[in-house]
Amino acid sequence: MKKYLLMLFALSAVTFFACDKDDDPAEPESTYEYHAHVHQPQAGDKMMGDTLPIHVVFESHTGETIHHINVRIFNKADSTQVYSKPDVAHLHETSGMYTYSDQYALSGANGFSPGVWIFEAKVWGHEAGLEEASEQVEFTIQQ
Repeated sequence: MKKYLLMLFALSAVTFFACDKDDDPAEPESTYEYHAHVHQPQAGDKMMGDTLPIHVVFESHTGETIHHINVRIFNKADSTQVYSKPDVAHLHETSGMYTYSDQYALSGANGFSPGVWIFEAKVWGHEAGLEEASEQVEFTIQQ
């Protein structure tokens, strides 16, 4: 009988100490705290033939590496994309900040037409979607 009680006690102790009673798993810590700050273009009306200034600051507020960025312009009505840069999204900027600048002509030759357009700047970690952050600016092109 002592043998059975001892075995029962041992199994109870193993079960008690083996069970994790923490019902709330710890949230993964954010390490990158990415942000895309669009300084240009600004929202509002533009004219066909104008040159669109592009100036975006991508940063990690914790100073971590900027792994991937993308800047694109697409038509709000049908999602036609006319601009997507840089050609290679992976840049691995270790300073925790990266500035992207360009100029782009709002012309039919570049795929633009009068209407509403979306400028989007996006930054993410080493893997697709990892701590992804984006900012959008909507602008209208007039004839």
